[in-house]
Amino acid sequence: MTSWVPRVGITLALLGCASIVPATVGAQCPPYLTQWGSQGNGDGQFIQPSGVATDAAGNVYIADGGNNRIQKFSGTGTYLTQWGSQGNGDGQFNSPRGVARDAAGDIYIADQANARIQKFTGTGTYLTQWGSNGSGNSEFGNPSGVATDAAGDVYVADYNNNRIQKFSNTGTYLTQWGSQGNGNGQFINPYAVATDAAGDLYVTDTGNHRIQKFTGTGTYLTGWGSLGGGNGQFIQPRGVAIDAAGDVYVADTFNNRMQKFSNTGTYLCQWGSPGSGNGLFNNPWGVATDAAGDVYVADYNNHRIQKVGSGPTPTTTTTWGRLKSLYR
Repeated sequence: MTSWVPRVGITLALLGCASIVPATVGAQCPPYLTQWGSQGNGDGQFIQPSGVATDAAGNVYIADGGNNRIQKFSGTGTYLTQWGSQGNGDGQFNSPRGVARDAAGDIYIADQANARIQKFTGTGTYLTQWGSNGSGNSEFGNPSGVATDAAGDVYVADYNNNRIQKFSNTGTYLTQWGSQGNGNGQFINPYAVATDAAGDLYVTDTGNHRIQKFTGTGTYLTGWGSLGGGNGQFIQPRGVAIDAAGDVYVADTFNNRMQKFSNTGTYLCQWGSPGSGNGLFNNPWGVATDAAGDVYVADYNNHRIQKVGSGPTPTTTTTWGRLKSLYR
């Protein structure tokens, strides 16, 4: 498959024993636009990119985890700059994962194996850091995801401690919530976090194969998902992002697809399958949206970034038999 350009087209193959195909009416999933990157350590190359963030100018920041650096690009993939190297000094990394940007344009990195958060300007100047290995307040066990809200506060998915921690933008500890388990507000290895315009927080609860939604102070609101490959199901989801309309994009990592939901968890659409062609994935990991509604996905084991944009998707109707969508 060399391109992923959805057009409306339906072929019904009525094969003996009938089965009902659920309707997906009016859902909108973005079409493939472009990609960049290949395996390596040169400018614009990656080794297992994981985190993605965008800024107000439409630039894209990538946590190039295997190269222990951050790379910055234009929204069309033009290489701009980079920073970082392997180590535990200021501005160095050991498996950077999550990336977030605040309203001031500063960049926060979940420096996973160094068990800390580092903060930089948008051009890579080191500003501050906080965290160390442990389970106390302001300590982390492999922090993996980071997000900011409109007030400038910072949320961290504390992966091995099965909790979310919240800080000021200078690293002052504010609060936390979560414990190990599968109840509401509990986690098994929370990986990524994202905030919406209302200040609510979405968490990919990877070990429970679900998304959980909270207020910015940790009050549980709702959740959705279970283990599987059906619509609204997941296998260890990683990245999550919210667009300007409030819709939620989830990197369904081990189903090799992206799924889109309303902010209350209603399934809207999906795209992707295993492979290396346009619109295909080999473990999609991080995801981010920009002000134009475009979506950027870190295609982890394909060592690249894929970009999709707002546009039509096939509309199907309820029928019987086997339904096959054709993308002409």
